[in-house]
Amino acid sequence: MLEQISSVFLEEANELLDNLEEQLLILEETPTEMETIGAVFRAMHTIKGSSAMFGFNAISEFTHEVESAMDQVRNGIVPVTNELIDLMLKARDHIRFMLEAGQEITPEITQTSQTLILAFKTYVATNGGLPSEDAPVSAEPSAPAKPAKPAEPASTYRIKFRPSKKILQNGTRPELLVKELSEMGTATVVAFYDSLPQLSKLNAEECYFSWDVILTTQKSENDIKDVFIFLDPDSSFTVEKVELNPDENHRIGEILIDRNDISKNEIDSVMQEHKQLGQILIEKQLVSNQQIKSALAEQQHFKAINNDNLPSGASSAQSSIRVSSEKLDSLVDLIGELVTFNARLEQLAIEKDLPVLKNLSEQSNRLAVSLRDTSLEIRMLPIGTLFTRFRRTVRDLSEQLGKQVDLVIEGAETELDKTVVDKLNDPLLHLIRNSVDHGIELPVERIAYKKPPKGTVTLSAKHQAGAVVIEIADDGNGLDKEAIRKKGIEKKLISENDNLSDSEIFHLIFQPGFSTAKQVSSISGRGVGMDVVKKDVLSLGGSISIESQPKKGTRFILKIPLTLAIIDGMLTQIGSTKYIIPVNTISECLFFESSGKKSSDSLFPHALVHGKDVPCIDLRKFFKTPEPNSQKKELVTINSQDGLTGIIVDKILGSHQTVIKPLGKLYQNCTGISNSTILGDGSVALILDVYKLADLIISKEAGKK
Repeated sequence: MLEQISSVFLEEANELLDNLEEQLLILEETPTEMETIGAVFRAMHTIKGSSAMFGFNAISEFTHEVESAMDQVRNGIVPVTNELIDLMLKARDHIRFMLEAGQEITPEITQTSQTLILAFKTYVATNGGLPSEDAPVSAEPSAPAKPAKPAEPASTYRIKFRPSKKILQNGTRPELLVKELSEMGTATVVAFYDSLPQLSKLNAEECYFSWDVILTTQKSENDIKDVFIFLDPDSSFTVEKVELNPDENHRIGEILIDRNDISKNEIDSVMQEHKQLGQILIEKQLVSNQQIKSALAEQQHFKAINNDNLPSGASSAQSSIRVSSEKLDSLVDLIGELVTFNARLEQLAIEKDLPVLKNLSEQSNRLAVSLRDTSLEIRMLPIGTLFTRFRRTVRDLSEQLGKQVDLVIEGAETELDKTVVDKLNDPLLHLIRNSVDHGIELPVERIAYKKPPKGTVTLSAKHQAGAVVIEIADDGNGLDKEAIRKKGIEKKLISENDNLSDSEIFHLIFQPGFSTAKQVSSISGRGVGMDVVKKDVLSLGGSISIESQPKKGTRFILKIPLTLAIIDGMLTQIGSTKYIIPVNTISECLFFESSGKKSSDSLFPHALVHGKDVPCIDLRKFFKTPEPNSQKKELVTINSQDGLTGIIVDKILGSHQTVIKPLGKLYQNCTGISNSTILGDGSVALILDVYKLADLIISKEAGKK
């Protein structure tokens, strides 16, 4: 049980550290934003308290020093600078390292902790701050360490503060007295300004305000009265302990009676009228608008106190639980088996031709589809959870290289399967590092090219035809086409006589060991990485393309399927072999009709679709199917990024829920095939890589031009 609780702590601490990094990078851009400063402080405060509770004392002691520095930032004593952000990021990384080390704190970890603590103390001292022992950290509710003694029970008080008009002339600031009261516990403050005159008659030396304060605190009544110890004789205040049970929900009438604003008989007499109580009381002039306003504030105060006293999660109608990704993967695997079983049941119902069995099969199919969709929705994550990790990468790299780079994120709300998101981390990381290192120029060079000194790397995502399109774009130098071509000839990847398009030349950078860098750095230049990027993207069933313009920048475009588990497919047949086409890529299905346009290659005919010429690929010829040709061919048109293309098959059989099964290593490099699936009769159908087939068609068309 203890191990399970500790694992929850570690998971939440790592989540806090991820959010902390994001907040620190935001704070670097807006160093005076108090909300962000408060968020950073609360994260450190929570980590400190939680780590102490679970016995991670080294983390708690280290975080306490960091929290002390942030508390002085929060109080406006110490400023936020790049130096402080650097220290906070190092502290964040060190805390994560200590979390991974667990209870095994080595001398090296202790030494690093002491070095960083000294750096924080030095920063605070040199920036006008106080030593940590003289600047106690403000207490905030979170996961605190074990208290030394039980807390005193809290009481609720009504405080009515009526300052005189002349109070300002005595040097007293009444708003500071109200602030001091509110800091003694949980307070609801109601300000009244009914006596405020018109602007032309206003005297700046007179006070026209008064306050009611509902305060729930562990302080005594005498402590509250001490706030007003130096109040002038013309001002007045009352402190009254609330006798109502704060754990109950009280009506406005009960509160007004308890406040002696009205009698019970008067309340009973007006309750017979079918209007809101407050409206009736004001109309009959039994209470003032000010009294109603204060009573409503007290009612809301009790509600807030009640919600705070409820167990965690009880005050909210919406709740959530943590589920490990392994359990979600297991659930999707089981649903995949259920889908396969349902396909066998449907096949059996057709063979036996029994109405009862057909009804059961249809009902089972509806349940399987609903369960599949729900399970896949659970696994969907906004891709922004991945994108935000790269802010730190861009910041650190740009500082290391002496460049100025901004990371712009677009489409962070686009959702993608968690498994896909996890596998995208490495390829995206490498592409972003390349954009910063190879793409963005030094500030001096950018100014010479009449560009702003700060470069921009844009990371965007959007849904398109059942897939997610991710773009990594920079406004840098662009790819050197001639240098890539020369390197390709030097490595004998191409010959001097080859007539290649720009896209084909650019794709040479995905060859293993390919690099045009003149010198090797700690970041890049060894020709390792881009080949792995392409391999990782293809393993996801996706594709990658490049667009680049000299001195304007480079754009890498990744097309990634939404999920790797279960899809809706269109079952087709060529000869005796069955193929699956993902439904979300299909525009329409129809009979093939030749457009009459002649093609030099019979593999790539043209079809007539609603009066338009559509380039196609004949899969029978592409896969060299030996069986006799069918008399009529059918066409499936595909929505690709480059326009409408067609896939010609012998027969379209109908829709099919497809559980994706990966191919073995022997078949992974088969062009036009991405994965496989098991049909209801136990046979195997191949899932077509429609984007790759579309690229072949577009390349053929471009070659003709």
